Amino acid sequence: MKIFVYSYREFDEAEYFQKFSREYGVEIGFTSEEPTMENVHLAEGCEYLSIITTKVDARLMEQFHKLGVKMISTRTIGYDHVDIAAAERMGMHVSNVSYSPECVADYTIMLILMSIRRMKRIMQREELNDFSLPGLQGRELPNFTVGVLGTGRIGRAVIRNLSGFGCRIYAYDRYEDDSVKQYAMYADLETIYRECDLITLHMPLLDDNFHMIDSSALSKMKDGVVIINTARGGLIDTKALIEGVESGKISAAGLDVIEDEFGMYYHDRKSDVLSKRDLYILRGFPNVIVTPHMAFYTDQAVSDMVKNSILSCIYHAAGKEDPWAIV
Repeated sequence: MKIFVYSYREFDEAEYFQKFSREYGVEIGFTSEEPTMENVHLAEGCEYLSIITTKVDARLMEQFHKLGVKMISTRTIGYDHVDIAAAERMGMHVSNVSYSPECVADYTIMLILMSIRRMKRIMQREELNDFSLPGLQGRELPNFTVGVLGTGRIGRAVIRNLSGFGCRIYAYDRYEDDSVKQYAMYADLETIYRECDLITLHMPLLDDNFHMIDSSALSKMKDGVVIINTARGGLIDTKALIEGVESGKISAAGLDVIEDEFGMYYHDRKSDVLSKRDLYILRGFPNVIVTPHMAFYTDQAVSDMVKNSILSCIYHAAGKEDPWAIV
């Protein structure tokens, strides 16, 4: 079988595509470009595609369908960039991948600690030889009550890591996991909003949780709450977040994802004027850390992403159960 790979990265993915394509006897075609109407023809002759976090809308999906593409595998956990409804209408299949949860879990703990210890401001001042103390006093994690929204593989790893700091932990998920209960107490959102000093998000973005953290949710939270998001930007209403920071409702935020980030990250845009006003506002706050969707980015995760995208296509072609199948 042949898989066509869009957004192929020579500097980090190539060695794994070469390794696993040989191991599994798969032919790989590739381009460094993301899928567009202008390059859709590159996938001709391939029934399987591998992409990353680039938009595949209904129009693009239709063109792939006409070329005979049966399945699109995204080398990411999130799949909100793919028009799932369009794929279902056309009888096309979509899958995501899983990778080591430790990459995002580690990064989440880093953002938590950097946020509550005012690390952004410390580093900014240090560069100017300003070694003064006012405004830099931090807080200690054992004194926090933390709410973890989403207890999938990543959320569970975050909870396990947090347990070592001695903080009180609440968890929320539609489906409770017994392994979580040795470290955390499941609670409803109202309880978490009311009781927690820090809330960290680890959910996929779905229609029913879009902007789950909005002005209404924030109004129910403690004054000075800390917000961490290493999941999907659309889980948080950015306007409400900005208002929360400006009013002091939010004392700090650590964001690895933001709304409307497609087409921006993973490119050199330093000489471009970006039409991302909210991003500029967020980055201007001394108590808000914004990183460019990097929580996943480790050697183990990249290897897992490539391997599992290939395996997902292989399983589908062979009629086997695909653990990453979305539709």
